[in-house]
Amino acid sequence: MLTAVQLLISKLLSPLWRRAEDEDNEYYYGGGMKEIRQMRGGVVTQLCQDYGLIDHSVYFTAGEVLGGVPLCVGDPVHALAVRDGVHGGWRALRVEKQMDTWEGGARASLELDPNKLRSLIGTVTSCDKDGGFINQTTYFPRSALSEGFEPMKGDWVQAQYVISPLEWSSQARTVAPLRYRRMDKVYVSNIFGSNGIVEDSVFFSLDSLLLPAGYQPTKGDLVSVVVVESSQSFYCWRALCMAPIKPSLYSAVPICPDADIQTLLENKEGLVVSEETQFGSMFFEETKELQVWIHNTSSETHTLKCCEFAGWDSEEQFTLGPRLSPSNHNTPSDPQNQQAISQKNPKGLVAGIGLFSLPSTSSGTAEKIKEGCETDSEVDKHGEFECDSKKCNKETPTVLGIERNQEIAPGEKVSVTVCCQAKNLGCCTELLLLHFSSFTIGRRLEVSVNSIEENLLKPSTTYCPVEPVPQPQYHAQVVRVMAPAPPVRLARRHLPNFLGNYTLPQALRECVEAKKDVLVVQPALGEPLSLSSMGAHFSALLWLEELQAEKELREFSINGALLRKGTIYLHLEVPGLCEGRPSLFIGDKVVLRKPCSGGFVVEYIGYVTEISEEDVSLRVNKDFQQSYLGEPLDVEFTYNRVTMRRCHCALEQAKHFGENVLFPKVLQLQHPVWTGEWEPEKLQKSNEDEPPEQDEGVCVNGEKSPLTMDMVSVYTQTKTDLKTPAKHTPKPGQFFNSNLNPAQRQAVKRILGGECRPTPYVLFGPPGTGKTITLVEAILQVYHRVTGSRILVCTPSNSAADLICIRLHESGFLPAASLARVNATCRPEESIPEVLHQYSRAGEDIRNACFHRIVVSTCSSAGMFYQIGLRIGHFTHVFLDEAGQATEPEAQIPLGLLSERTGQIVLAGDPKQLGPVVKSKLAEAFGLGVSLLERLMANPLYSCSENGYNPLLVTKLVYNYRSHEVLLALPSRLFYGGELCVRSQRSVVDSLCHWSRLPTKGFPLIFHGVRGSEMREGSNPSWFNPVEAVQVMLYCCQLAKRLYNPIPATDIGIISPYRKQVEKIRVLLHKVGLGDIKVGSVEEFQGQEFLVIILSTVRSNEDLSGSDLQNVLGFLSNPKRFNVAITRSKALLITIGNPHVLIKEACFYALLQYAYDNGAYLGCDPPVSLRATHGTDLKKEK
Repeated sequence: MLTAVQLLISKLLSPLWRRAEDEDNEYYYGGGMKEIRQMRGGVVTQLCQDYGLIDHSVYFTAGEVLGGVPLCVGDPVHALAVRDGVHGGWRALRVEKQMDTWEGGARASLELDPNKLRSLIGTVTSCDKDGGFINQTTYFPRSALSEGFEPMKGDWVQAQYVISPLEWSSQARTVAPLRYRRMDKVYVSNIFGSNGIVEDSVFFSLDSLLLPAGYQPTKGDLVSVVVVESSQSFYCWRALCMAPIKPSLYSAVPICPDADIQTLLENKEGLVVSEETQFGSMFFEETKELQVWIHNTSSETHTLKCCEFAGWDSEEQFTLGPRLSPSNHNTPSDPQNQQAISQKNPKGLVAGIGLFSLPSTSSGTAEKIKEGCETDSEVDKHGEFECDSKKCNKETPTVLGIERNQEIAPGEKVSVTVCCQAKNLGCCTELLLLHFSSFTIGRRLEVSVNSIEENLLKPSTTYCPVEPVPQPQYHAQVVRVMAPAPPVRLARRHLPNFLGNYTLPQALRECVEAKKDVLVVQPALGEPLSLSSMGAHFSALLWLEELQAEKELREFSINGALLRKGTIYLHLEVPGLCEGRPSLFIGDKVVLRKPCSGGFVVEYIGYVTEISEEDVSLRVNKDFQQSYLGEPLDVEFTYNRVTMRRCHCALEQAKHFGENVLFPKVLQLQHPVWTGEWEPEKLQKSNEDEPPEQDEGVCVNGEKSPLTMDMVSVYTQTKTDLKTPAKHTPKPGQFFNSNLNPAQRQAVKRILGGECRPTPYVLFGPPGTGKTITLVEAILQVYHRVTGSRILVCTPSNSAADLICIRLHESGFLPAASLARVNATCRPEESIPEVLHQYSRAGEDIRNACFHRIVVSTCSSAGMFYQIGLRIGHFTHVFLDEAGQATEPEAQIPLGLLSERTGQIVLAGDPKQLGPVVKSKLAEAFGLGVSLLERLMANPLYSCSENGYNPLLVTKLVYNYRSHEVLLALPSRLFYGGELCVRSQRSVVDSLCHWSRLPTKGFPLIFHGVRGSEMREGSNPSWFNPVEAVQVMLYCCQLAKRLYNPIPATDIGIISPYRKQVEKIRVLLHKVGLGDIKVGSVEEFQGQEFLVIILSTVRSNEDLSGSDLQNVLGFLSNPKRFNVAITRSKALLITIGNPHVLIKEACFYALLQYAYDNGAYLGCDPPVSLRATHGTDLKKEK
């Protein structure tokens, strides 16, 4: 009855109010009194001096015309008009000229129904208590979320949204998880800080996890969870809610958690312990003493039972003095004025003898080291001098705990002597525990250890971000003077230009520059990717990337530049060019502007001809070059659109492929290309039948495999001979490389058969598994067995293309005339390996090169074949190596040259390693960073089922020929389902297992904790960390300058994600004569391997929250970059970084825990949560 009355009242009173939702809509669309009209196919009927009319009724001015395009009477236009009420006149909000070009795609911006609900699938890119954004553009309020859904950055969602044409923005009406499922009876694997892991596969954050009242998850709990699809580091699912089934029997009892530490630090029962317990800054190997005073202000006598350390400092820099000192001894008596007492003068690391000595190969080295350690040094079995620490440190007692009953009478002061010998660079903290009869008082001991070498790396100038260079406004008439045609370097190359311009739509440019929602002008971005939508979708993404590239180049414009006049060219100094700021290539266009009298501006077009560090040579008009007298010019760098235009062209060809190629749902098998029979696999040679015990293959999960072979990975085969003798071609059914393992052989057979064509075949090659060797074997088989084949081999980079070409040359099974290497015109000849010169000459003439049986090029350079009128199907096979590093439009360039019916596609790569380089955050958010390989591997047809991958479509290589099992275990578990097995040469990977610096012998991995300072200098936004750089240098010296069996500098690689840190490390290495060590970014190391890898992570800002994690960690938060970094080493991996920062990222937390649990952690005090987890594991073992 009550409900019925309420319903009746609500109906009676409904005219008196409006729903809040209606008010929101009115506010969102700009008020309910205005009427909006969309005009399709209107015509300009009148133009006056300041305004015009469309269809004699709609008023507009030049400001409403998109792009400022001049209009004429009779021009067809689209318009969005508004009027105030029924009796008001129509006024245009935006006017767009109708064009029959690719720009027509922007017409959708004026044809949007503001009330139409549209579908959007994307990721949450930011969120707060009020709402958030999907793909950085579409806003959603909290009210739009489905019931029970608490979003988090990285969640995949499906939304219904509307567009406001007036505001150029979109807003979601409903937001729900894209996929979700329930998991029952699963265990909490780990908890680190406010984050945790369930079943080693599901991420959760306590900040967004729904929990029953009073429940706090701990490691080992048996729980039920509801999970949603989300990209959280290398995890694909996130727990949305959790309910306990059974608490852990070994609930984590944190070792001195933050709350308990605060309690420990409090004074108790009248005992006052001095607060000044900081040793301050110390130089390496310096020693100081500090008195910690205990003052009994109570009326009772207290007994100090014992003193000890909590054990935070793994280097044991802190020790206790031999005695307790009453206040009447000759020691600093005033607790407030005491200072640490120095016992040793500072000295440099490089000049010292002992732990960080730098021995050379000179005959006097041994004597110097022996003198430094006097008579107590001895040579260990690995060729390194060791000092007996007990003998060398006779004067410094090593006491970590004192058990003594010391009574402290009322009013008495007693001091505890704490010594510190600086051993670990950076800041370090230890906890001193003073145990009394019924309570404990603690004090933090802190020290900051510096080195003289850090002075070499201090910022040269204070960091000051570059302000955007104001672009001069030229309202005068512009006269453009073009440069002469470039000299023909490859005289026989024919490049008739048939590429379209694919001009960037002006509407999209204005939308991005105004920071409006791109869905308004490119609604195709919000649609699910399909064969019909991919053209418009990827074209919009390419334009977004182009806009970002233009923006970055504009930031490096130079106003009032003074050029140097040369004999032929003008020379321009570009600060930051050697650091890639800006990124210039030979052939790029540069605009030089010179204001002249009379209101004229002369533009001189120049082209980059030579690049030397920060000096650029420009080819300009000859008359201008001769008449230039050093006057200042405004310099503007322009973006080279050639690759983008080739991608657009390839997308046009993609529409001819059916869904079976790009969006396969069902596999349709074809008749095999080669129907011969393979010979039965013969037994291996006698030396392989009974391999020595040290060369047994071991799977990282501990199981041994009977298969063992002596195969080295691709990068170790770097020696190239100009003349490779031709070899006898094996019979059909035999392999060219008899050392291939079963998985590699199976892949070659599938590729040669080609039964899945034209559906792409995927060769999934994790690090060090011989992917390139397999690819070379497949190319040779197709070349020799399929006589009508013509093969195009493409890679995203020149280095990868050169490697494939070199491997084919070294095989000795190809006539020289059968292979052509096509290079870009702008590629300097000196960068081409000498062994490839003969093949590069064959690739100079595109028309002739395309008729070679095997053509190798980059994906972009393959676009040149579009310009010579090749027939579809000219190439029968396309092999795309490192396919995971190419954007999908880039991969479409070579694929477009195949027949959609008979062409065969082979994609080789690893979707778990580095993906494409995408500069635009918007393009990244909408999927440009997802390669074709990664997208196909997410397709159910290519996904891994309970029985593994479909062998007709995917072969996963699992035998790793690079790394020690200790180094392979973690990436195998995190990224490859624990399937990788070790097949490396034992004598190589075990060579450093007993290195004296290893914390745990036989475990060749070190995580060295360093709490340094991250810095920037000048106008360079790149970070560097001097303390980490010095520590890197020390490890290099210990490895490369040890007396016996030193590691060659060329076998050591140093990876750092920041260019400035790379630069600083190189400075130090050159100072100590180790300039041959390769130092670079992760991208520079992909596909390479070194005996030793040292990783410097740089970032050290501990004051970051979860929302700032992505911004503060920067490159470090990318799991693909992490995977590449830790899989480059063969025998030793050393990671140097701040554990208190890195533990907040899932990948580095896994590495930290792996090192800590196996006794491979060194350096500063580890995070509390890491110690707590380790303590729980020890409790389980007991």
